Amino acid sequence: MRRLMERLVAPILGRLGITPNMVTLVGLLLTVGVAAVLATGNLFLGGWLLIAAGLFDLFDGALARATNQSSRFGAFFDSIIDRYSEAVIFLGLLIHYQRADGPQTLTAISLVYCAIIGSVMVSYARARAEGLDFECETGWLGRPERITILCIGLILNWLIVALWVLAIFTNITAVQRIFHVWKAERTAKAAEQPKVRKPLWDFLRIEK
Repeated sequence: MRRLMERLVAPILGRLGITPNMVTLVGLLLTVGVAAVLATGNLFLGGWLLIAAGLFDLFDGALARATNQSSRFGAFFDSIIDRYSEAVIFLGLLIHYQRADGPQTLTAISLVYCAIIGSVMVSYARARAEGLDFECETGWLGRPERITILCIGLILNWLIVALWVLAIFTNITAVQRIFHVWKAERTAKAAEQPKVRKPLWDFLRIEK
């Protein structure tokens, strides 16, 4: 899919004078539209539209590579907009459940809140780790996995199940990244410490 975009779609967008940052902003607007659909309770349609918005989100990176417009600011801007896009989707779900006012309303709203916290912490853990020069893409639920689970839940009418999965496993992923950075720092410190060569008979010493 990525190669297809880079070879076919991206050159056309480049010739039209469209920049990667423009595509990123349009993707955010599409996501706002998806959130509005979800807020009205049309979850099935919202799921398919979320898939379309997710595919559109691939265009900015493909366009940047195809037109040699990749930049650190572009990567930073795309990451920030991704966080807004994910948050606005959850906002749409919060509005939907608040308007529905059914027997599972409190549970659903609590799950959405936990999923938001977990998603934010997963992204923040990676950003903070990379700011400290640690690679941190580990963990079960990155953004593509989170969007996939949410789309499946919306389309198959398993939204509560999807929210349970997101609420639990996004936070587990954040913990996985914390442990990963802790382990990476211990490994780095161990590598920096000079190795002291002990005599062969050192193992015979018995500490009292």
